Amino acid sequence: MENYLDINRNSWNARVEPHLKSDFYFVDEFLSGRTSLNSIELGLLGDVKGKKILHLQCHFGQDSISLSRMGATVTGIDFSEKAIEAAKDLAEKCGTNTRFLVADLYQLPELLTGKFDIVYTSYGTIGWLPDLGRWAKVISHFLSPGGKFIFVEFHPFVWIFDDDFTHIKYNYFNEKPIVETAAGTYAEKTAPLVLDYVTWNHPTSAVLTSLINANLEIQQFNEYDWSPYACFHHNEEFEKGKYRIPQYGNKIPHVYSLTAVKKES
Repeated sequence: MENYLDINRNSWNARVEPHLKSDFYFVDEFLSGRTSLNSIELGLLGDVKGKKILHLQCHFGQDSISLSRMGATVTGIDFSEKAIEAAKDLAEKCGTNTRFLVADLYQLPELLTGKFDIVYTSYGTIGWLPDLGRWAKVISHFLSPGGKFIFVEFHPFVWIFDDDFTHIKYNYFNEKPIVETAAGTYAEKTAPLVLDYVTWNHPTSAVLTSLINANLEIQQFNEYDWSPYACFHHNEEFEKGKYRIPQYGNKIPHVYSLTAVKKES
């Protein structure tokens, strides 16, 4: 779909203001020092002090700034001009030297130079991209040999259901673009927004194969029967900070994570 970038950029630009005000993104607590990183990604990242990190699809930069607070040198990119404007403002208020750049992910090699120890992206990112082969090549392009790609994402299994999780509505496989209009936003469901957007479902096999084909070696792959975010309809918090779709409990995967390493040659 040729104009998906314009449609989605407009959608994400419109989300920035309500997201900044939402409890979901807890900006006041974040400014006071709370990290936006969850236990899953913190476990994969380990000690990042002194590491160069590229954060793809960073929204308004909370994870990027959190990584800077941990001692990393961080560059965050996003295609939303308003999100990057907010990210720069947030970094200034937090006193970090996090670098932010407006860029469509696929065009990033034309706009950014250098190699990174870690490329990181998480939660609700690849569904906005039509081509995972190109995505993986961008990741490989920016990783130093031996560098790590760290990725956490909602499991594609949860995207096959309707919003109320009563029946299967969508194809698990990337059959075609999903073009929809929805009111509100996951972070502020009552926000006065009506947004058009275009997404794609990517099965786990497509993710793994694209990375392998881009000269990355999968080191670990994990699936989780919970999500750290209450972003679906009818969430149930069964432990502090851990949410499930109540009618399915621990029977389905909600999130997955992986670590891949750029091969030396």
